[in-house]
Formats: sequence, C-alpha cells, structure tokens
Amino acid sequence: MKRKKPYKIIENIKVGEIASEGKCVSRHEDKVIFIEHVAPGDVVDVKILKNKKSYANAVPVNFHSYSDLRETPFCEHFGTCGGCKLQHVNYQAQLSFKTRQVKDNLERIGKLDLPEINPIIPSVKTTHYRNKLEYTFSNKRWFSLEEMHQENSDADALGFHVPGRFDKIIDVKNCYLQPEPSNAIRLEVKKYAKDKKLDFFDMRNQAGLLRNLIIRNTSTNELMVIVQFFRNDEKEISGLMSHLKNIFPQITSLYYVVNSKGNETFHDQELILFSGKPFIQEQMEDLVFQIGPKSFYQTNSQQAYELYKVAREYAGLKGDEVVYDLYTGTGTIANFVAKKCKKVIGVEFVPMAIEDAKKNSEVNNISNTFFVAGDMKDILIEEFIQLHGQPDVIITDPPRAGMHEDVVQMLRKIAAAKIVYVSCNSATQARDLALLSDMYEVKKVQPVDMFPQTPHVENVVLLEKKNI
Repeated sequence: MKRKKPYKIIENIKVGEIASEGKCVSRHEDKVIFIEHVAPGDVVDVKILKNKKSYANAVPVNFHSYSDLRETPFCEHFGTCGGCKLQHVNYQAQLSFKTRQVKDNLERIGKLDLPEINPIIPSVKTTHYRNKLEYTFSNKRWFSLEEMHQENSDADALGFHVPGRFDKIIDVKNCYLQPEPSNAIRLEVKKYAKDKKLDFFDMRNQAGLLRNLIIRNTSTNELMVIVQFFRNDEKEISGLMSHLKNIFPQITSLYYVVNSKGNETFHDQELILFSGKPFIQEQMEDLVFQIGPKSFYQTNSQQAYELYKVAREYAGLKGDEVVYDLYTGTGTIANFVAKKCKKVIGVEFVPMAIEDAKKNSEVNNISNTFFVAGDMKDILIEEFIQLHGQPDVIITDPPRAGMHEDVVQMLRKIAAAKIVYVSCNSATQARDLALLSDMYEVKKVQPVDMFPQTPHVENVVLLEKKNI
C-alpha cells in the first residue's frame, strides 16, 4: 500500500488581502498561496492541501498573531458551512475588499478607464437579511471529529451542504441569514420528523421521504413555506403539513411538492397549495410584486431596492424613452422604471418568469411594458429591433456568466445612447465591457453590497456612447 506524503507545513506566513471565494492570498517563494479561514494581517503557519506549480491551497494550523480586522465569528457552523465566509472580518474591511474587487476586475480584465468609483452602498442589515433559504434533508449528516467518536449520534440532518460534498449535510442549529421564524420552522420540522420516524432523504441511493425545505418571507411580513417530498405518501405528507399549519399560523402560503427526480429542482413539477394564498407580496415604493413558489426575487429585499434605484437613476429617464430590459427575470426592474419612460421591453429566457413579469405589470396597472421569453442571443436580432423600436436606454442584468458574445455584438449594432449594466460578477462584467469600450465610455460605477459576510458584490456601471 502506497503511503501518502505528509502535508507540507510553511511557518510564519503574513496573510495578505482577501481574494476570491473569501480566501486570503499570500506569497511564499514566488508562489501564490490561497488560505482559508484567515483574515488580512494574521500571521500563521499553514498546511498545504494542494500544491501546484504556480499556486497552492492551504489552511492555518497555528496562529502567531491575529489581525486587527478580525471579528469573533458569530455562527457555530463557521468553517464548516459554506455560507457567511467573511464573518470573521469586520464589516468595513468587507466593504473595502468588495470595492477593490470591482475596481481590480474592471481595470485588469476590462482594461477600462474608470471614473472615481462611488462609495459602496452598505447593507443596513449584516445578518438576517435574506428573504429565501433552502434547507436539505439527509440521512448522512456531516460529523465533526468529536461527534464521530460519540456513540448513538443522530445521522439525520436538516441544513446546508458541506462545500464539495453533495451528500453531506450540516445539521444547522441556528442560521443567521434569515429572520425568525425561519429557525423555529426548520427545528420544528426536524423534531416532528424524528418523533414520527419519517425517513430523511438518502442522496446516494435516491430514497426517503423528506427532501427539501424552502422558507421565503417579505418586508410586508408574509411567509411562504414549501416542503419537498421524494415519494407521495399522502398520510405522512398531510400529517406534517397540518402540523406546520397549526404550529405556525403566521405562514400565509403553505405548499408541498412531490419530486422523484434525480435533483431537487422543481420548476417542472406541480406544487400543491396546502393552505393560504398562492403567493406572497413584496412592496417597493408604490409597487407590489407577487412572488409565487417558483418566482425569482432578489434575496435581499432592502438592498434590491437600493440596487434598482441606482439603475433607474443611471438610466436618467425623462418620460419619452424606449427602454430594453435584458435578462428581465420577473420584470422587477422593468416595472420599477416603467412609469418614468414611454415603454419598456423585457426579455428573459425562462417563460414562467415572463408570466410573473406580466402579472406584476397587471397588478400595478402598468400598461407600457411588453415581455418576451426566449434565448437572448436568438431574440435580440434586427427584426426584434424593427418591431419594438430603437431603444434609447438598455438596462442589462445578466446571470453570473455575463452576456453571450452575440448579445454584446448586437448591443454594438443597436448603439443605444446609454447602457446600464447591472452585474453580480464584476469579472464577467469587465469582460463584456471591454468589448464595448471603443464605442462607450464608463461614466459611473456603483458597487452595492447585497450579501454581507460573503465575498459577493453587485455592481452597476453606466455607459454612455462616445462621439466618434
């Protein structure tokens, strides 16, 4: 049997800045080392887990001194759970890192000439800010080293995936991402399931009853709960759903779904409304957005409002403009700016999202929106422009992968006076902007912190057409 080589230990490493995925970056003998669970300014000994020619991944094994930027992690699951990776770094340092990340990506990847970047808009709430969480049931709980040596440890879990392990779930005791009654509901569901001996899902063998739990809330104090089951056991399903209804009367929309597919996605499945309304409502200024069990909505409601205000301000609408809202989702931005312009054309890949967008226009008595479903690169062609009119302003909010190159090339042909580019990934945003840089000038840059305690940041860029 071949022996594994012992892990290499490097001593007295001064930890550098925060890098991608919440790791920090340092250098040792001309090699970049990415270190987990440390803060900029820590001095540590590290164990090398992966050693490549130009970089290495490492974890700390000993701390010689701690950074002044450190905070005491508030969550007992920190270091195991993949969420809230920056909770050990103070919030101002997090904001500085996110601003620097935006600047570095736009300058290094996009090679862009930038104006002074506006100060990042911080989140008022740095915990309990999410309006949606998904928990997973598993009969293969992740055990700590201490728990592995305990007898009769409960192997059932309801919580989050361990990073890199699709079949291992952390049994969450208290999550700081969503306000109550989120924790109370999750804990009660697990207690009921254990008391009634309901079987938790086995991901490897694709067996079990309880599969997934989704909790959604709104700033208007409405609450949606969705329980996903793997098999259709009417008695056991009815028992759990009735228990939830009785224990938590504040649930305004209670759903379940039976999903026997190989994955947890249920957008192609029938959802059963067990009790309450078919949707919950979010409010933004004088607009109301109906959110169904399959609807997308930004997961930080308060910061979504800040983000949309920036996009609307950058669009600079005076009332007579034609606006294209690309990757419109459920039409939140389109409906948010509609009253300030002549008309808005929203395009989105997911047909169900387009139906939500139309519904939200109808609910708000907005008649100057038009929504189209389809692949952006196939929809946004010259015939489309001829049909709907030349846009004065284009707002684009693509997924993390950014825009398809065909879409970018079409934006060049359209040559709208302004483009407002909203992004959750400034690296792909920079790539796309580089392809437009000979035609457009970056006039404004506004980072928005949507996800405190994480490395993620939203960014809004205003482009104005050059006088060439």
